[in-house]
Amino acid sequence: MALSREELIEAVSAQMPAKRWKHTQGVMESAVVLAEKYGADPVKADIAAILHDVAKYWPVAEMEAVIRDNGLNIELLHHDKQLWHSEVGAFVAERDYGVSDSEIINAIRWHTSGRVGMSLLDKVVCLADYIEPGRDFPGVEYIREQAQRSLEEGLIAGFDSTISLLLSQRRVIYPLTVLSRNDLIAQL
Repeated sequence: MALSREELIEAVSAQMPAKRWKHTQGVMESAVVLAEKYGADPVKADIAAILHDVAKYWPVAEMEAVIRDNGLNIELLHHDKQLWHSEVGAFVAERDYGVSDSEIINAIRWHTSGRVGMSLLDKVVCLADYIEPGRDFPGVEYIREQAQRSLEEGLIAGFDSTISLLLSQRRVIYPLTVLSRNDLIAQL
């Protein structure tokens, strides 16, 4: 059985430091604003935003076990651990919190990497994670400006920022992020 919004907030906020919960609240606020602006379901956007980082502070070994033991995307284990929490979070949203809506589950799953063929809700939650009011990194204002133009422009700017950072650090870029960016450009 699905938990109420209040029960979700209580359960999720208890699993993370206060600073991360403040981030989650910012994503909730931004996701609802973006959903209303671009025609996504604001209730679904809110629920996905509440849960988007539910597994963020789980031990790495526990996230790895969930991925391996439940037939989730094993390829993630060959990439940055920062990507794992979205896959695990989508799984536990369903298993532990009773979320059965596939749109919400997918928005949680794809909020870090994006995917080819992102749904409207996927775009809203992913972009909200980039632009929530507490975010402060070089280029965030540009991403916020682009988000006012379109979801696609905002996400392209966000993915460009992530890819540029990873390039400057000589880190591996998750291929799906590049494919997601290219797919968004093709949509314009």
